[in-house]
Order: sequence, then structure tokens, then C-alpha cells
Amino acid sequence: MNASVTPRSGPTTIRRAVARDAKRLTRLVRGSRAYEGQYAAMVAGYRVGPDYIETHRVFLAVAADEHESRVLGFYSLVLFPPELDLLFVADGAQGRGIGRLLVAHMRSEARAAGLDRVRVVSHPPAEGFYRSVGAVHTGTASANPPAVVWDRPELEFRIPPDAARAPGGILQSRPKVPTRPGPGGAA
Repeated sequence: MNASVTPRSGPTTIRRAVARDAKRLTRLVRGSRAYEGQYAAMVAGYRVGPDYIETHRVFLAVAADEHESRVLGFYSLVLFPPELDLLFVADGAQGRGIGRLLVAHMRSEARAAGLDRVRVVSHPPAEGFYRSVGAVHTGTASANPPAVVWDRPELEFRIPPDAARAPGGILQSRPKVPTRPGPGGAA
């Protein structure tokens, strides 16, 4: 699936990550202002490696500039057990709808993979964002020292089936028209 939006700076496209994107994604994670201060230890040594990209469904939001393509954000969907493992939006791209675009794309990918729900263990300051895009709070993941020394909200995206692909599901593009005249008029 290739999704596209037009934020303030031009068109944004979502594409599948490839191994050569690993360093850029690692820099995005480690440089995130959301993980400054008390949260810095969690991402200090974090690495998004080529093997991770090849193992999971990792997608990038990319802005095509005149000279290069810039990574505005990315997410990683783990299929088993179903989890949104990573979702980051570059600091300079926040507030432009990139996170919402990535979540919508993730939901579409999850649906295509046959998932009915996707778990998220959220960075505490990101819980409001996840709720605003449809995730529901399901509990709390306990701290896991030394890297994670705080409890984290646990949420879930419920993924409704695609009515057009569900067994017996039929989408009609126009209303059904009776084949015989009904009372008071012709069909």
C-alpha cells in the first residue's frame, strides 16, 4: 500500500523500509526530543538494524524534496504477537499529520495481515496521541529496569475486518433497486 498526504511542506509517501534505511531510523529514534531527560536511557543505545527491518513490517513516511527524500517518521508492526513496536515522527515534522498517517497505514497493514487487534506499549507522554487516533487503554506495563524505569500505558488498536473482503461481505456502490414496481410507482 502506498499512502500519500500533502502536509505543509509537500507530498508525503509511505514506503516499505529497506536495510539501507537502518542508520537513518536509528538516528531518528536516538535524536527524538520525546526521549530527553528521564527517558533518555531507554533509547541511548537503541539500534534499528537491517535484520530488524527485514524481520518486521517497517514503513517510512518520506517527503520528496528537490535534492533528496527525507524520513519524516516510521513505524514497525510485529505480526506475532501483534504489536506496534515502534512509531516515531521526526521532531521537525510533528504536528503535520504524519503520525496519524502512519497509524492509518499500520491499521491497513494489520487488516491485510488478518489481525483483529494490535497492542501498543506506549511511551508515557505519547498515550494521548494513541488515544486520539483510536487506541483504547487496556492496562499498564510494569517498569523493566535498567533501561525502562517507569510504568508504561498499554493500549490496543482494534482492527475491524474489511467488509469487502470478509466472507459473505458485499459492498454495494449504489442502492439496491427493486426489479418489480412497488406500490405507487415504477421501479
